[in-house]
Amino acid sequence: MDTLQNMRAFSCVAQAGSFTAAAVQLDTTTANVSRAVSNLEAHLQTRLLNRTTRRIALTEAGKRYLLRCEQILGYVEEAEAEASDAHARPAGQLKVHSMTGVGQHYVIDAIARYRKHHPDVSFDLTMANRVPDLLDEGYDVSIVLASELADSGFVSQRLGITYSIVCASPAYIKAFGMPQKPQDLLNHACLRLVSPVIPLDKWAFDGPEGQEVVTILTSPFLVNSADAMKTAIGSGMGVGILPIYSAIEGLRDGSLVRVLTHYRSQELNLYAIYPSRQYLDAKIRTWVEYLRGSLPEILAAHEADLKTHDVLNLVIQPSESIVR
Repeated sequence: MDTLQNMRAFSCVAQAGSFTAAAVQLDTTTANVSRAVSNLEAHLQTRLLNRTTRRIALTEAGKRYLLRCEQILGYVEEAEAEASDAHARPAGQLKVHSMTGVGQHYVIDAIARYRKHHPDVSFDLTMANRVPDLLDEGYDVSIVLASELADSGFVSQRLGITYSIVCASPAYIKAFGMPQKPQDLLNHACLRLVSPVIPLDKWAFDGPEGQEVVTILTSPFLVNSADAMKTAIGSGMGVGILPIYSAIEGLRDGSLVRVLTHYRSQELNLYAIYPSRQYLDAKIRTWVEYLRGSLPEILAAHEADLKTHDVLNLVIQPSESIVR
């Protein structure tokens, strides 16, 4: 039995004053309306309406039940309106996960710019270097870096491509020399970034001769934050791999120098992942659309800055790598 539909039929009969008028309003037959009310009375084991051939009247129980029905049906209509509005208009809280570096350098700024267009959307942002379970943890969208995604049944949108580069401080290069090829890194202090997307001990590079892999077995420093790695490199501790978004500011202000300028580490895709494509909430849809429209432009700007730095970086001249 559809109790909610039967409640609607009963409420309409009570307000219209007849089964026939209620049937017209509900676009059904008088028999269906009469059956709905009878089923509701049987379910409640209570008479709600006194019926004669000329009129109907609410019983005392019917009057009390009608008040509750009107409240419940009002709540249902309000909930349906809110749900339909959520599909059409971005509003409410958006729970977002992002990998830490991506969140710090891209997502927070994107949120600020997105909210200028959609001020009714608020954000609950969690930054962690992992791929969460969206359903178990309740995230609307997750923004991750990965070479490829495992089959999860979720919807993913690729937002762009990025990669990492090897950097050092000018003081370190002055003291220990500039590596010329990936194998030269074995003669240097290699600082290792603990990352779910970059292998700890296998540094893979794409360069003029294709892909080269260097195995880094020991390190004076390990850290799980790209920005912390940037600080360590800038202090002269050694050479390390940095995502472009973490390295670009240091390259601009001269606190970092790019090492192995003709090589880049493994390219990674930047993805937005969300649970479902069907009946997508407007705030999720517009947020993902905004990321797809804005992040590729920012990634391209960083790539252009990096190329400009490589061309204009004449401060540190390459010299032979010095064995430590």
